[in-house]
Amino acid sequence: MRKIILAAAVAGAALTLGACSEKTEDATSEAADSAMADTETNVEAAGDAVQDAAADAGAAVEDATDTAEVAADNAAADATATPAAQ
Repeated sequence: MRKIILAAAVAGAALTLGACSEKTEDATSEAADSAMADTETNVEAAGDAVQDAAADAGAAVEDATDTAEVAADNAAADATATPAAQ
């Protein structure tokens, strides 16, 4: 009688462990999926930040070029006007 009860207890424990193992596997899979989604979101955000920084740098270079052209034009105009004033 004890052997039957012991065998039933062992079988029940094995089924319980199997169910726990499946729950653990599901939880691990969900955690991995969540981590992958977070990583994808972070990579997209980083890509957007790099793209925005490149656009800002391009705009700054364009502004600096425009300022240099205006300064060069002003310097040329001043150089041309100075001899005539003398």
